Amino acid sequence: MRTGRPRGFCIETALDRAMTVFWQKGYEGASLSGLTQAMGINPPSLYAAFGNKEGLFRAVLERYDARRKGLMDRVIAAPDAKKAAQLFLEGVAEFSADTNGRNPPGCLLVQSGLSCSDRDIPEILAQHRAEKEKMLRERFERDRKDGNLPKSANPAVLASYLVAMANGMCVQASAGATIKDLMDVVKLALHAWPVAEKPAPKKSAHPLQRAL
Repeated sequence: MRTGRPRGFCIETALDRAMTVFWQKGYEGASLSGLTQAMGINPPSLYAAFGNKEGLFRAVLERYDARRKGLMDRVIAAPDAKKAAQLFLEGVAEFSADTNGRNPPGCLLVQSGLSCSDRDIPEILAQHRAEKEKMLRERFERDRKDGNLPKSANPAVLASYLVAMANGMCVQASAGATIKDLMDVVKLALHAWPVAEKPAPKKSAHPLQRAL
């Protein structure tokens, strides 16, 4: 059996470099020449590895999700619903503003498809954002069932609320908001978080009743 010719570049490194281009310029603004130049490869290598520009973009999104997996794992494993919400929003604030030059500020899922004539791209991005929202909703459904959220709480609305807050913070970060600015927003957002009703304390028996 013939084996394919080995690639002469590191896929992970190439995806990280392409990610930066898509992040800064958006899907539509990222040209093939700009992508291949940033990735350090030629167009035939891009087509051989990813098929086309959209294939490359899909691979970049998978790479981006993998980099965010640690945050979502901590959110899902949090001891209660409010702590999960706090970890999610604080993680978004840190990731979007405190970049240390590793990537542009903001969020790839928000910024890369804000203006795009290709209908598929906004739909692809919406699907990736919906996956995070689904994970949050399922987490809060368990919390409500276990009594960590009031019965009146709506897990779907709570998940949508957090995603909306996160998207807004990412836009603010891309416009220059600092991590302190975003953490102040997180604190305010958590003030609106529903708290589970605590069971009423049992009344102690009257001394005469205890004696009996």
